[in-house]
Amino acid sequence: MNDALESQPGPALSPAAQVSVVVIAFNDAVHVADAVRSALAQGDAVAEVIAVDDASTDGTGAALDALARTEPRLRVLHRGENSGGCGSPRNDGLRAAVGRYVMFLDSDDVLPPGAVPALLSAALEHGAPVAAGACVRRELPARRDVPWQPELYREPAVYDGPDAAPQLVRDTLCVNKLYAREFLTGHGIAFPEGRYHYEDFVFTARVLAAAPKIATVPDTVYVWHVRRAAAKQSISLDRKDVANWRQRIEAHRTVLRILGDAGHKTLVAAAATKFLDHDLRMYVRELHTRGADYRAEWWQLTRDHLASFEDAEVRAAHAPARWLARVVLASSAPRDLDRLTQLAARPGRLLPPYATDRDGAPVWSADLPEVRLEGLAPGDTVAAADESVPGTDAAPLLPVTVDADPVLGAARGVLRLRVHDLYGRLAAAGPVSVDVALHRRRDGRPGPVLTAALAPTADGTAWTAAAALDLAPLTELPGSRPDEPEPWDVTARLTCTDGTVVGVGLRAVGDGLRRRVLPSRRRLVLLAQPYTTTGGALAFRVASGPRSVWRIAARRLGH
Repeated sequence: MNDALESQPGPALSPAAQVSVVVIAFNDAVHVADAVRSALAQGDAVAEVIAVDDASTDGTGAALDALARTEPRLRVLHRGENSGGCGSPRNDGLRAAVGRYVMFLDSDDVLPPGAVPALLSAALEHGAPVAAGACVRRELPARRDVPWQPELYREPAVYDGPDAAPQLVRDTLCVNKLYAREFLTGHGIAFPEGRYHYEDFVFTARVLAAAPKIATVPDTVYVWHVRRAAAKQSISLDRKDVANWRQRIEAHRTVLRILGDAGHKTLVAAAATKFLDHDLRMYVRELHTRGADYRAEWWQLTRDHLASFEDAEVRAAHAPARWLARVVLASSAPRDLDRLTQLAARPGRLLPPYATDRDGAPVWSADLPEVRLEGLAPGDTVAAADESVPGTDAAPLLPVTVDADPVLGAARGVLRLRVHDLYGRLAAAGPVSVDVALHRRRDGRPGPVLTAALAPTADGTAWTAAAALDLAPLTELPGSRPDEPEPWDVTARLTCTDGTVVGVGLRAVGDGLRRRVLPSRRRLVLLAQPYTTTGGALAFRVASGPRSVWRIAARRLGH
């Protein structure tokens, strides 16, 4: 324990009060009270809230002390010097806790109502030292909720140990879980100390290595606030320095070592595959936005790490991820960044050209024939993509590329589409029509659906369509904020003559990706901007009314 840590005595517990909630904070006076109150509001199950101030300099400690004077269940610990990470203050709170169970909460997040009772009930009912529940990432200020690893928490479940559910390694968070304190201390489980990033990866691996019974609940038990516009980004969002990737790889290596030393071979394989499906794809999507020095170092770090993976671990990843890994391993320097970015998107899109090797098998490119693309050859029945497309009822059996060129005009807008074939796979299905759907990003609310017939090109390698595009209705839907630019995502569904339905994302192309001011019957003016997301997909920002135009004009003048 930090020798300079200022502590207070623990409370006397009532029989019903069994949970200690540890809140860690550093220079977060604006949000920390909300976090603490969300824990106190969980009811009688919470014996105490231990807030650990990691030597803040902005008044966080004073704000906590003031709150503690009115909240008898709140104890505040003050560290004498900043630890540089999240592990040390969490360990301080764990050592000071007196509850039978413990949970962790970050100062800029909150526990939703009923979170602690839901987890505690599951732990007690099943005698499980660990209980876990659903988490949502809430994008602020839009308040758009994105489920975290939702497939793990669709229904209640009990596992005698993690080997019975290797997929649990995909949830590396420590904050959406309840732990029996005796289980943690009895196995010597703690967070890495000091300036260690991705400490929750290591902590979670240590928990799984101890092979506890685990109960899961579908209740949302944690709200992870994502503030991308914050002056100081969280560790998970601050990825502009290649050191972040280096730290992530080091944490993952430690995870593999912990699980391997404990004899959990199945969990080691699952953790390796998770790295490909989640971590690798997330960073590859952003690689084209980085400088040359970053790319070169990132590429070498990644090649060195992937070289340690078993071939079975790579083959177990979803098709886009394993293809990405093989391209990196096969090339000594960064290459094909546009194609890699599009393939790393969700859903993945494989851009032309479509090369084959001497045997006619699909490969990454003519100069990289050793990277085979399984599942794409004509006649294959194996799915070559991995996830359903948000906003459609179709699963993408193929990583189809659809180019979308928006043309916005005063009288009538048009969305020009070009659907690329994949080694004859799509041609065999016979695409006949396309439905394009727009969805408001902050809440997923559907907008209008654009439908158009597909016509084959003369060379038979693609199909084209032109769909009428009217963005004005987007500002008139319930919950609209017409004076504020609102992001809208775009997805599509291809319908084929053989009954195949393929969900796809759209790649933004063409010269129409610029802001336009258009006439509007109801709001006088409509401000529309097609743009490309980080992953290369088409999206729109739409606002209406003279005030929105004035605000944006004033902002540009200010810049």
